Amino acid sequence: MTQVVYDGSFEGLLTAVFEIYEYKFTDASIHPAPTFNANVFGQQHNAISNREKAKRVWKKLAAISPQTARLVYLTYLAEIPYMESLVLSFIRYVLSGRKGAERNIGNPHVLKVTQTVKKVEREKHRMEAFVRFQLTSDELYYAIIAPDFNVLPLIAPHFSNRYADQRWLIYDEKRKYGIYYDLQQTTNVTLDFKAETANGKDISHIIHETEAAFQQLWKRYFTSVNIPSRKNMQLHIRHMPKRYWKYLIEKGTG
Repeated sequence: MTQVVYDGSFEGLLTAVFEIYEYKFTDASIHPAPTFNANVFGQQHNAISNREKAKRVWKKLAAISPQTARLVYLTYLAEIPYMESLVLSFIRYVLSGRKGAERNIGNPHVLKVTQTVKKVEREKHRMEAFVRFQLTSDELYYAIIAPDFNVLPLIAPHFSNRYADQRWLIYDEKRKYGIYYDLQQTTNVTLDFKAETANGKDISHIIHETEAAFQQLWKRYFTSVNIPSRKNMQLHIRHMPKRYWKYLIEKGTG
């Protein structure tokens, strides 16, 4: 077996797929370099990220349908174990020439990709609903999240459209990077937190002087619109799972 090693990026993954076809590796597997353990009985091939090769794979998938390319991208963002093997198997199947292969959930690879993408999209929608910003003293709206999947690239357009007139930063504490919007565009950023910020979670000493008052008003509003006699905690948790409560100011932890 040929073990194709890439840098962990999406462009690198598509490059690895391209080179498997380019070099006609019939028995190949793809591995991210940061966690790669070489098989002494296998042959190793290093796929260096190449924009043109990645583009050609993407265009080939998009030619089948834009949704097919999106399925591959969202599966990559899921970061599930053996994601690369799943992506490679899915691409091989949809490029096999079978009509409607990308929609055939009778195929185990298509079914797994479809199920995975549904989970990623569900997480995306929940992050769009549950992100709560806090205003810092330098007029930056700041939020911290730790989603199960790498959905930051997916939620950026939502917040860019909704808060186009505000500077904001959403930081993924699990993956140690954030997306910053400067009123014109979004860019990926990494932050070097000082010790007093507790890895970015405690920003109480830098929040704007009006922020505490707004948070109190929001908590009062949330309390006032809830009718205790109609409280249904089971239904509440179904629509707002507890693992998201840490993002919510109204739950007292935001």
